[in-house]
Amino acid sequence: MNYFLTYTVYVLILSVLMGISTWKLFKKMGYSPLLAFIPFYNYFIILKETKHPKWWAILSYLPIVGPIMMSVFHIYLMKKFGKTLFQHQLLTVILPFIYMATVNYSKDIEIEDENANDLFMTDEEKNAKKKDTFLGSITFAVVFATIIHVFVTQPFGIPTGSMERTLLVGDFLFVNKWSYGYRMPMRPVAIPFLQGTIMDTGQKGNPKDDPKSYVEAIKLPYGRIFQFNKPQKNDIVVFNYPRDSVHVSLDRADPYVKRCVAVAGDIFEVRNGKLFVNGKPETVLGDQKVQHRYTVKTSDLLDMNSLNAKYGYFWLDEIDRDNHLQYLKINNGYIYSFQGLDKERYNIIKSLPEVTEIKEDILAKDISGISYKDDNKTKIDTTNSIFPINSGWNQDQYGPIRIPKKGDVITINDKTLPEFQWIIKNYEHNSLEKRNGKIFINGNETNQYVLKQDYYMMVGDNRDASLDARFFGFVPEENIVGKPMFTWMSVQGLFEDKNVEYKAPYKVRWERMFKATNTGEANKTSYWWIAAMILILFFGWEYFVKLFRKKNTEE
Repeated sequence: MNYFLTYTVYVLILSVLMGISTWKLFKKMGYSPLLAFIPFYNYFIILKETKHPKWWAILSYLPIVGPIMMSVFHIYLMKKFGKTLFQHQLLTVILPFIYMATVNYSKDIEIEDENANDLFMTDEEKNAKKKDTFLGSITFAVVFATIIHVFVTQPFGIPTGSMERTLLVGDFLFVNKWSYGYRMPMRPVAIPFLQGTIMDTGQKGNPKDDPKSYVEAIKLPYGRIFQFNKPQKNDIVVFNYPRDSVHVSLDRADPYVKRCVAVAGDIFEVRNGKLFVNGKPETVLGDQKVQHRYTVKTSDLLDMNSLNAKYGYFWLDEIDRDNHLQYLKINNGYIYSFQGLDKERYNIIKSLPEVTEIKEDILAKDISGISYKDDNKTKIDTTNSIFPINSGWNQDQYGPIRIPKKGDVITINDKTLPEFQWIIKNYEHNSLEKRNGKIFINGNETNQYVLKQDYYMMVGDNRDASLDARFFGFVPEENIVGKPMFTWMSVQGLFEDKNVEYKAPYKVRWERMFKATNTGEANKTSYWWIAAMILILFFGWEYFVKLFRKKNTEE
């Protein structure tokens, strides 16, 4: 069942429930009871009768926004019939169709004319009415922000250094959800602004048990509209983490940001830490810097605090993970492991008097990138292991591998299964099992499968410190959220690494704010004028409205 058919079914179910629970109320308002069953128009009548803007009715069935607006409209209807107490409003929100039905089928229910009693209101009643007006304003402010968040653009923060030095830790971006076509929401009933969970219960519990910010049982299939473009090589892309085992709905999986280095049909390869696509070296854009991991030997301890304060943050790998040490003591000095050194920072480290040797750290071909959850090496840690797990590759020696393309006919056997089983089961939503040495897809024995969508290779610019497609595999088209537009805020030191001794001081990076993020140019376009317009509209809207009204009155 496609997205719009499923959506229509939900709308019809809600409309039937609305009609059954309110048809007598519509009759008392002077309308045909049948109008209570008509989607959108039923709420149009409620807004008309309660003297609210009638165009709000179009918001009643929108995903995420709709449930909020429905609750508001139901409260308006109940107030029309005298149900104004807090407990009435609470029941209307929690048990809408049940409570409205009890009101609908009661014998003595009558319309209450709120305006007729305005002259005889007590101060307490007037204050209550003002409070309702204020809460209504807050509600619609939240609804407006939710509409922007869900249907237009979404803020996104950079908590890790996988995209350094293109995107910095502490950058906050606005993501254009229409860049590659708008992906329709798949969990229509959800708490606004929350991605996957309401709160993190901590490391002790299972993340699957964290309270979800959405209703898992009410779901819509994947659908995308107005898809005029697809991700291109070198685009910076925001997508949902493909192998999220916590959230069933892919649009609620954790958002990631990486660079699209290869698209469907391309051949991707990493040789000695250097990236190649279709046999050609990667194109380094103006806003990128070639970075590598280096092993550094020193005669004495380095003063990392002074180094970071003078030149900006240097990423250090944990050499001893048990004690979280970022250096190792040897007979004649110390060993450090620096991540993400570009040419400029390489020269800084090399010139330090304590440094006796600096060498690029490249994993050899015979080292397999497999991580284990236990010391006996019996349980594979798939999150931190190279994809596919039977490849024998590592992050510096990877591929060549072809990026799957829609329409590809792939052969399924014991060798190719580790590469494609997750795609067939989780991304393309089929049942797959192996019985007696034979492979069954959707209950049918087969050795072939035709791919239903395109896939992409997403890799971090700081690729020696990036959990990317080399580990979690290809990113399906349905996981694509959009393209970052610009950085609206950048704060150094906001996301702290608990394993790092040096803590960067809090500092607003004014030079990065309202700068474009996806141009590939060293000198980014500034969008300060957009920020100025938003501020003028936000703070000056009421002034301009009053000025306009005053001018019309004078005329």
